[in-house]
Amino acid sequence: MLHSSLQYALPFLVVGSLLLFLGRKLFWLFVAVAGFVAGIEAAHYLLPHQTELVTLILALVLGLIGALLAIFLQKLAIFVGGFVAGGYLTAVVAAPILGGAGVRHPGTWLCFLIGGILGAILLFIFFNWALIILSSMQGAHMILRSFTLPRHDISMLFILLAVIGIIVQAATYRRTRSPEKA
Repeated sequence: MLHSSLQYALPFLVVGSLLLFLGRKLFWLFVAVAGFVAGIEAAHYLLPHQTELVTLILALVLGLIGALLAIFLQKLAIFVGGFVAGGYLTAVVAAPILGGAGVRHPGTWLCFLIGGILGAILLFIFFNWALIILSSMQGAHMILRSFTLPRHDISMLFILLAVIGIIVQAATYRRTRSPEKA
């Protein structure tokens, strides 16, 4: 997915890195990025003849809405962020299985829906841990979209980056939860 990501390589690398290592602390950024990524992808299919500027503006508006939701309506933002991130990541993972058919394939929408529901439920029940995992995966995905890599390398690098992000965020989460020793 994310057809135009190479045009935005540096921002994707920076935001992806922030999500990979600080996604739990920057919940608003996680939700904003989910809205931005969904906006870029949706614009290519819903408004195929529009310029890249229109696509970018739509994505930025959806990202801003996501950030505002995260700040002012956290419970709704948890649901929306978990749904969009879980759905998007599931659709990306399922794309090769579905033959790379993209958004027009009904299976992609089913995967998005199932992944979205699971992402929302997981984020709601296990907020911190789900946020650590989902933001690490989203960050790894965005970082890898910043580079042109052979398809066979992407899966292993995705797993490696996601695991590194999970370990780093889990370590900082445990440190903030454990009482300080005097």
